[in-house]
Amino acid sequence: QVQLVESGGGLVQPGESLKLSCSTSGRTFSSGAMGWFRQPPGKEREFVAAIRYNGYTYYTDSVKGRFTISKNSAKTTVYLQMNNLKPEDTAVYYCGAGSGIILSSIRNPSAYNYWGQGTQVTVSS
Repeated sequence: QVQLVESGGGLVQPGESLKLSCSTSGRTFSSGAMGWFRQPPGKEREFVAAIRYNGYTYYTDSVKGRFTISKNSAKTTVYLQMNNLKPEDTAVYYCGAGSGIILSSIRNPSAYNYWGQGTQVTVSS
């Protein structure tokens, strides 16, 4: 059974940093992609960042230069380093994973087969 478990969320002040982790078990996604999405209060789930099997990374414009997605060498854990956090980054952050995700679908949550339970990130002074 495939499981994704996120950790690292919390309450921070604007300008501070957090690092989210997503650990996978049950299989590795050596030929697919893993991504981070977020769901702000009252809004739909939105793409944040993704990393493909070949190491290529993709970001939504609002986080470019502030967030960095990476994975460990065993491809079992993906990270999201979030710097210079802003109040508009407040959301529940979800980790998604899937195999066979084509590049044109990498920002589409429906392309991901597996999801974690989410971790809350709150940015407030």
